[in-house]
Amino acid sequence: MAKARKNVRKICFWAVIVLVLIVQTYPLVWVMLSSLKTPEEFRTGSVLALPHSLNFENFVSAVSKSHIGTYFLNSTLITVASVALIVLLSAMAGFVLEKMTFKINKMIYFFFVAGIMVPIQVTLIPMFMMYSRLKLLNTYIGIILPQVGFALPVAVMLFTGFYKFLPDEIIEAGIIDGCSTLQIFGRIVVPMSVNTIVTIVIMNGVSCWNEFVFSFTFLSKKDMLTVTLGLRDFVGKFGFVDWNASFAAITLTTLPTLLVYFMFSKQVIKGMTAGAVKA
Repeated sequence: MAKARKNVRKICFWAVIVLVLIVQTYPLVWVMLSSLKTPEEFRTGSVLALPHSLNFENFVSAVSKSHIGTYFLNSTLITVASVALIVLLSAMAGFVLEKMTFKINKMIYFFFVAGIMVPIQVTLIPMFMMYSRLKLLNTYIGIILPQVGFALPVAVMLFTGFYKFLPDEIIEAGIIDGCSTLQIFGRIVVPMSVNTIVTIVIMNGVSCWNEFVFSFTFLSKKDMLTVTLGLRDFVGKFGFVDWNASFAAITLTTLPTLLVYFMFSKQVIKGMTAGAVKA
């Protein structure tokens, strides 16, 4: 009887897992399959029907009808710069807050954590007015700075949680060997923080690549648009949308984040659980 109940629970558990997986992956799979359909198949065929053949004309159309190359370059530059600053600043801040004792370190830590409670939307108008005066609209810096600022609280928490269980004896050994604080951080602490670094890179890399709110608010020039804004190129007059080319463009913009995440998924899991138990 007990074994039967255990089997039923296991079946229910896996049924829920499969259901959640289908709900999560179906929209993405549907978009990718639709990007391979011909316009005729898309108009007259069933929504759930598979494409009759691998039709890559939609991807050629997506590239030719928009400046997707420019959008990719802009998104890449913004993402790389933002993630690099997030990792560097949060790693250094977490190290100082956790391993260097001074009077206001807890106050500074709670200042960082309090940033999680600030909604992005309430900052848009003040930031727009400030950027307008500082002439930061339609610039890379204008998009990079807010992404770094809003990502730092969680990144600092992750690094602080990891450093909490980093043995002080390792740092003391570096001091005895004559290393400076910067050398200890760069040669000892950073190599031991690889999993946490990879986690923060993946988390913020995906969010920066898919970012829309700041780009939509602070960018208006065609040559400065990111991939999320560039998808509007496929919306014509009177709201007519070239769905085939649009789905192909969405597939092209989604693939980089999927490939990077699947390549480093193990490191992400390790990084998220770092500090949960003492090694």
